[in-house]
Order: sequence, then structure tokens, then C-alpha cells
Amino acid sequence: MDVTDATFEAEVIIRSGQTPVVVDLWAPWCGPCKQLGPILEKVIGETNGKVVLAKVNVDENPGIAQAFQAQSIPAVHAIVDGKPVDSFLGAQGEETVRQFVSKLVAGAVEDPIDPRIAAGDEASLRSLLEEEVDHLEGVLALAGLLIERDDEGDKAEALALLERVPQNPDVRHLAALARAEAVEDIDSRLNELLAQAKEDDEARQAFIDLLEVLGSDNPKATEWRRKLASALY
Repeated sequence: MDVTDATFEAEVIIRSGQTPVVVDLWAPWCGPCKQLGPILEKVIGETNGKVVLAKVNVDENPGIAQAFQAQSIPAVHAIVDGKPVDSFLGAQGEETVRQFVSKLVAGAVEDPIDPRIAAGDEASLRSLLEEEVDHLEGVLALAGLLIERDDEGDKAEALALLERVPQNPDVRHLAALARAEAVEDIDSRLNELLAQAKEDDEARQAFIDLLEVLGSDNPKATEWRRKLASALY
């Protein structure tokens, strides 16, 4: 359902007292939002009403965006009993979204997240990491903000942050985004890297990073993974 500044309290805050609500902050111009939206709709739809999706166009509803202190989109927040209990930033794959939603279905989200994670701004996240340098959610959130700036220095800092925490799909995805080169024709670049991948470790890593940028659910990525396997073995 689409939620506005006027309906937010009823459709999200009050409703979350009965059913967990996932708030999707998006905008029509946001490419990653368009990738994430259908995944959220599919996964949450499969819960058969046990979790509700509330979509918020931040351009049309600045009050909600301000309430979540949204610095970047897509941003997804889980609301239970009127409080944020979990969140993630960026266009995640279906596996990650499914894990996020399944916790809500199972009632596995036990404690509200740190309010600085819910705030999501750089100052709040840095404050959190000063106290707990390997706070997983804090590292992921700050790394995501730094990567979105598309500055080489910020990307290097993001990679350094991600080294503080154990590897998982979210960490690998963000690290790939930080390392991946900007290319106009990704297929042509993948083809070039494929020719070098067997003998060149850096080329192989660059190839894998570009596949991560494409996304695990992208059929094109699956095809290129098969080509890489054939080239290596």
C-alpha cells in the first residue's frame, strides 16, 4: 500500500501494533529503488498478511522522510508496536530481503535497534562506531552511505570499515560495490575480464565484483557465472 504523511500514523504506527509493517522509502528517479521494490512486494506478499508493506514516495512525503532522517534511498525499516526494530539500506537481493522479512514473521526481532541506526545519518553512525567499532549494522549502514558518494576516498574508507566485521552476503555486496569500476558497457567489460580471469587474480576479483553489482537475482549474472566457471575449470 502507498502511505502518505497524512496516513502514516494510522497505516504504519497504529497498524504495527497488530501486524509488523515494512516501510519502503523510495522515489521514482531512484534506480536501485526500482530493483528493490518488486522483491519486497514478492517476499512480503508471500507472508499472506503476516507482514504489511508500506511504500513511501519521499519526494511527495517529506514529513516521513524527515522522521526517518533518510539520507539515502532505498531505505527499508521494520516497524513493530510503533517502533523501528530493524532496517537496511540499498537494493538488496531476494535472499537478504527474505531473511529480513522472515524474522518479522517468526517474531525473531527481539530488541529495538540502536536509535542511531534508525536515524541513519553519518554523524549518528560514526558516534555508534566510536563506541563499538565492529557493530555490524552500524558498519553496513555507514559503508553504504560512503559508497553512495562515489568518491574514491570514501570507498576506501568503506572497505576498511567492512574489514572490521565477519563476512556475510551484505558485507560482500557492499565491498563489491566499493571496489567495482564504473563501466558504460558491463557486458563488454565482463568479456574482457573473463579472458584474463584464469591467470590474473585481480581480473577475476573485478569480474566477480561486477557480477555482485548486477545482483544475484539477475539472469545475466547467472549466465556470466557459468562462463567464469567454464573458463576456470
